[in-house]
Parts: sequence; C-alpha cells; structure tokens
Amino acid sequence: MDKKEILISPSLLSADFLNLGKDIEMLNQSEADWIHVDVMDGVFVPNISFGFPVMDAISPLSKKPLDVHMMIVHPEHYISEVARAGAYIMNVHYEACTHLNRTIQEIHAAGMKAGITINPATPVCMLEDIICDVDLVLIMSVNPGFGRQKFIENSLKKIKQLRQMIDECDKDVLIEVDGGINKDTAPRLVQAGADVLVSGSYIFKSSDPAATIKEMKCL
Repeated sequence: MDKKEILISPSLLSADFLNLGKDIEMLNQSEADWIHVDVMDGVFVPNISFGFPVMDAISPLSKKPLDVHMMIVHPEHYISEVARAGAYIMNVHYEACTHLNRTIQEIHAAGMKAGITINPATPVCMLEDIICDVDLVLIMSVNPGFGRQKFIENSLKKIKQLRQMIDECDKDVLIEVDGGINKDTAPRLVQAGADVLVSGSYIFKSSDPAATIKEMKCL
C-alpha cells in the first residue's frame, strides 16, 4: 500500500508581518502545499488578525493555494470577497453558521472548495448531516484565537471518529488539524487519520522553516 501524502499548510498568523512578502516567497520555494490564512474578528474568537486588504496583497504573491479559515461571525456575508481574494478553500466554523448547508452551497457556487471547522468542545457527530457535502473538515486541537497553545489530546479521538464517518460517506473529504502541531504531535495525528497539518509557530519560529516543512512532509 502506497504511503498517504500529508499536506502541510503553514499558518501566516505566525509569520513576520514586517517581512510578509519574504516569508511568502520562502513558502513558495518550500514543500508547503497550501498557505493557511486565519481571519479573526475579535468577536467569534478573542483576537483580531487581518482582513481583505492583506489577503488581496498576499494572493498575487503566493504560488500556493490559499487555505482561508474564517474565524468570524456571519462568514456567509463574505463569500464573494473571499473568492475575489483568490482563496482555494473557504473554511467556516460549524458554530458560526446558522444555515450551514446553504453556506456550503454558496461557497461551492463561488468556485471554492468548502470546509467546516469544529471547535474542541463540538462533537464530530454534529457533522453527520453535512459531511458528504464538504471537501474538508478542520479539527481545532486548541481553542481558536491564539498560537502556541497546548495540544488537546481528545483531538486524536475526534480524528478517528471523523475518519470513520468519512469512510462511511464514501467521499474524498480531507481531515485538517490546527493547533499545537509539532514534531511530537504531528506523527500521532497522521496515524489517527489526518491529511492536512496546519502549523504556525513550530514552522516560522524554527531556525530553518523550509527544512521544518520538509520534515513534516516526510511523516
């Protein structure tokens, strides 16, 4: 059996914002598969990151698909703007969408892949009626809003449950994980069934970010 390819999506939240172009070029030259863009509004999560002017500046520089994670209230109001900014995936929180099925349909209609994120306290079973309609599910393995948090061990159980749900759906849905990912947790996540690893400080704060990405790709 061939080894499963693991996708790496470095989070720009941990990049050097005074030299963002330089860090994006580093990612372009690296083995990173996507670039993870966290959009925070200070309401849905207790932090504010950046918005569409920054995304518009990033898009023409990036040679990697943009993996946009909307940690905001009413993400459905910004689907056209996210698409215009060049996103490959628009990922919305289950907890933030009242009419999730409609939102997923609108994301697809805008030409993007559609993802759903669930917070640590949200059980996987809540996705049962929507799982076959999405392209990706993001498991938050820390509480969203800030980097450098401790990995929540129960995330491994949730990934295994989600993998079983996806297998029963008989559709190619990727499992992405974000939070506390490093050399110790990454292999365990892959073993549990993760397909995409989001990592911020572990990559950008390392002495050689490109080498760190390469090491993660070899898991």
